[in-house]
Amino acid sequence: MDTMTLTTTGTAGSSAPAPSGPAEPRPQISPTPAAARAGRPNRLQRLWRGPGADPSWARPAMFGLLLATLVLYTWNLTASGYANSFYSAAVQAGSDSWKAFFFGSSDAASSITVDKPPASLWVMALSVRVLGLSSFAILLPQALMGVATVGVVYATVKRQFGAAAGLIGGAVVALTPVAALMFTFNNPDALLTLLMTLGAWATVKAIEQASPRWMMIVGVLIGLGFLTKTLQVLLVVPFFGLAYLIAAPTTLRKRIIHSLLAVGAMVLSAGWWVAIVELIPASARPYIGGSQSNSFLELTFGYNGLGRISGDETGSVGGGGGGGGGGGNWGATGLFRMFSSSVGDQISWLIPSALVLLAAGLWVRGRRPRTDLRRAAYLVWGGWLVVTMLVFSFMAGIFHEYYTVALAPAIGALVGMGAVEAWQRRSNGVGTIVLSVATAAAATWSFILLSRTTAYGDWLRISVLAVGMAAALLMLATRWIHVRAVPLVLAGALVAGLAGPGAYAVSTTTQGHTGSIVTAGPAGSSRGPGGGGGFGGGFGGGLLNTETPSTAVVAALSANADTFTWVAAAIGSQTAAGLQLGTQLPVMAIGGFNGSDPSPTLSQFQQYVANGQIHYFASGGRGFGNQNGGSSASSEISSWVQANFTSVEIDGSTFYDLTQPVSSAQ
Repeated sequence: MDTMTLTTTGTAGSSAPAPSGPAEPRPQISPTPAAARAGRPNRLQRLWRGPGADPSWARPAMFGLLLATLVLYTWNLTASGYANSFYSAAVQAGSDSWKAFFFGSSDAASSITVDKPPASLWVMALSVRVLGLSSFAILLPQALMGVATVGVVYATVKRQFGAAAGLIGGAVVALTPVAALMFTFNNPDALLTLLMTLGAWATVKAIEQASPRWMMIVGVLIGLGFLTKTLQVLLVVPFFGLAYLIAAPTTLRKRIIHSLLAVGAMVLSAGWWVAIVELIPASARPYIGGSQSNSFLELTFGYNGLGRISGDETGSVGGGGGGGGGGGNWGATGLFRMFSSSVGDQISWLIPSALVLLAAGLWVRGRRPRTDLRRAAYLVWGGWLVVTMLVFSFMAGIFHEYYTVALAPAIGALVGMGAVEAWQRRSNGVGTIVLSVATAAAATWSFILLSRTTAYGDWLRISVLAVGMAAALLMLATRWIHVRAVPLVLAGALVAGLAGPGAYAVSTTTQGHTGSIVTAGPAGSSRGPGGGGGFGGGFGGGLLNTETPSTAVVAALSANADTFTWVAAAIGSQTAAGLQLGTQLPVMAIGGFNGSDPSPTLSQFQQYVANGQIHYFASGGRGFGNQNGGSSASSEISSWVQANFTSVEIDGSTFYDLTQPVSSAQ
């Protein structure tokens, strides 16, 4: 604490003569409370400065990274309109009805749920309840999740490897193209990625403290991840648990007990919702979309579970591959799938470097004590990357490029951790060799990926290769070059690693993306229906995309809406979603997302019509009926409607008025 010293002075303007002999000790007094407060940083200063052990630049640099990420993810946020209308319609329903909110229903009257659990919808629906229905209200939470993910990666990596490692890791995540896409889109992958990252953060803290409380927090976060996208979150669990069992500084017995507590917390945090859904009578809740037996457990372990691995997904929109290098409609499977022409530029830019740095990190820390925290961090993040990447590479069922956003935090963390670890070992030459190899790998692979597009001409790919290879060579000579040149070499390595994905990330956020299959990158780089494109009007959307209905269609469906439970019904969720978002009124999605669920059956639909609960049936809705073993109920309903009710043209679109049977019109 600062002190105040009393001195003796003579007359005004003069000083007392210096005393002869040994100086007397000067009397000191404690500061007044006001003086003490004046010498102590206030809360704002402490927030800006951060912990005293950190470099003075660390906290401001972190804030700069988070601000830059926020700007990148929000500056063109509404360009995608309602983005994936399938989920936006469910958000609208949840903002209007608490029952629809709880179950994740497609419409406010709760005829059927989306084919995922509802956690991500809860966040967006709450935003819409506060801000009103709009593209901004739906997508803002996603962007904030992206900023939070970057921040959590920074904080987690910094704990053991320092602020520089955290900044590198966070920047890698922020500039990963598929992250820039998913954190500005409304699929559940944004929340899933954040929850898994928080799980890694909590695991690291649990290992440090040998803490059962933190392990239970890990379990809760994984459970919430299950309520976001079911079984995918479990891919990170094996190495989270293994790292704790190996490295936590306590007895094996306690490590096992703490791990079991984490499993229990995971089951409870996810199981409460599952139990409610399974125990409530089917007549009192919506149909479970994506299942053939109205069961969330079937959805979890079938269509959204083992079916994704084997390709045997009842009611799927397309066949899987069944192995042998074939992924059916979802692309070829195999060890190098993440580097393929359809996936590589979404996520793989720094995977080679991350694997090099992971291997080097595990090697240099191989003989450390069991409780070595840095090795534990490599296990947490490295296991996440390797297990998830292998599953994505060989799954024969439904696979979309944007799933790979789940790899971004692990890649970023490993690059940051491994780069700093290697730099700290540069004196013996091993570190500089590792950094040189990682830099050369990043530059070479970026050059190859940039060669797959013409969006940036030749200058970017050539510059990345030239700067990267120069940095890689100079890295080997850092002991002999001038000390002032070393930062330039390190900056060159960062540029070589981040320029390519950064260009793709900026291109991604400067254009809109709509539909159910979207990809990151410059315009024209989308490799599937529904990717790219803007947010248009009209009516007549299909499976992968939808368009808003015209003013005339909205007016017709909204007329006397209070007298109907559903103002319209349409085959397939995407067609129904367009009508629902245009009218903000319940529209029944016959057959769910693919039109292949037995919801409703023909007899149930006939009863709804007899009760006067549905006004219109939209012609042209697309579904896949009983493809891959799905139900044929939607085609049966369509045939019955066309044979028994009067068709009407509304602004060029065909509807059937279910209050006007054909017999009464004649």
